[in-house]
Amino acid sequence: MGMQMVAQVTLTPNEGKRLIAEAVATLPELLRALQNGKVLFKGGTTVSALTEKLLGIPLRISGRISARGALTSVEADMSTPHTLLVDRGVPKNVDQEILSAVRSLGPGDIAIVGANALDRFGYTATMAGTVGGGPPGEGWTSFMTEGAEVWILVGWDKLIPTTIAEAVAAAGRKKATLALGMSVGLMPLFGKVYTETEAFAILGRVKATVIGKGGTLGGEGATVYSLEGEEEEVLRLFHLAEQIKGAGVSGAKDSLKECTGPNPRCATHEGCVYGKRHTHRRST
Repeated sequence: MGMQMVAQVTLTPNEGKRLIAEAVATLPELLRALQNGKVLFKGGTTVSALTEKLLGIPLRISGRISARGALTSVEADMSTPHTLLVDRGVPKNVDQEILSAVRSLGPGDIAIVGANALDRFGYTATMAGTVGGGPPGEGWTSFMTEGAEVWILVGWDKLIPTTIAEAVAAAGRKKATLALGMSVGLMPLFGKVYTETEAFAILGRVKATVIGKGGTLGGEGATVYSLEGEEEEVLRLFHLAEQIKGAGVSGAKDSLKECTGPNPRCATHEGCVYGKRHTHRRST
């Protein structure tokens, strides 16, 4: 047994997403499904980091939480896939046929999604800013019923102090009168969860422990890890973390531009003050 070593690593949320992508991209069951079966990738910045790594295809990002709130893209090229199906090695944009794509999945196939909330029990949920989460959301119950594996890629920056059950009960698109951005409801997800902790364990024989969260001057949302194991393994992962430092957000560039005021998408959203609906002014 080699010398034991401990190293500490700080990763921003974007860097954590790249780490998760690096790790999941090596999993034999995924590589097998890509070649011989079907893999469905549902667009979000974490899953986009994976498709970018595996296929060189960043996904179109639709909803997102930015500093201004829960917003959507404007000016995105709709031919860029938000939901991508790889069928025996061939990638295909299935945005217009999500339900049939999902219904074609079965044992041995994998559906890969992100989440907006992760609780301390390992349960996750994703936000819906339109009814049922739009066509992708409508397909989710199907991919949980057909026997395909569901993988949920979610960084520790999404950890919530409440339970998913409490969060689902508190959220609701039509429950909120006002929202910074679209008001959202939560849809619980069930599957195999991959955080940065799992990612470190996949990439090397180390024990990764979260020892701090948060930061400033660009480190907002960051997570600090202690990596423990044999010196050679710890050093290898430390150097990988160094290579990931500075990684930006993944996603089709035009889709990262967010709405700033009234636009055609407003009709499907509730509560948004930027859309100028439901704006309550204080009487002077």
